[in-house]
Amino acid sequence: MSSPTTSPPVDEIRIGSIKAAVWENESEGGVYHSVTFSRLYRTEDGDWRSTSSFRGHDLLLLAKVADAAHTRLLQLPRGREEGDDK
Repeated sequence: MSSPTTSPPVDEIRIGSIKAAVWENESEGGVYHSVTFSRLYRTEDGDWRSTSSFRGHDLLLLAKVADAAHTRLLQLPRGREEGDDK
C-alpha cells in the first residue's frame, strides 16, 4: 500500500531559525494558499529538527516571517482565498 505523496511547498521564507512554508491547495472553489510556521533547532547529536513551538525570543522573528509570507501570498496568482471579500 503506497502512501499519498505530498507536494513540496511553493515557497519557503526563512529568517534565522524561523521558517514559513507556503502551500498550494485545491478545492472545489479553486486554488488557495496556506502557510505553516516552524522553528529549526539542532539536537545534542547534531541532527536538525523542527518544531511548531516558539519561545518568547522567537516571536519577533516569527512576526517578521509571517509578514514576509503575507507579502509573498499577495504576489501569487490567486483563486478565491478563504476570507476574501469578493
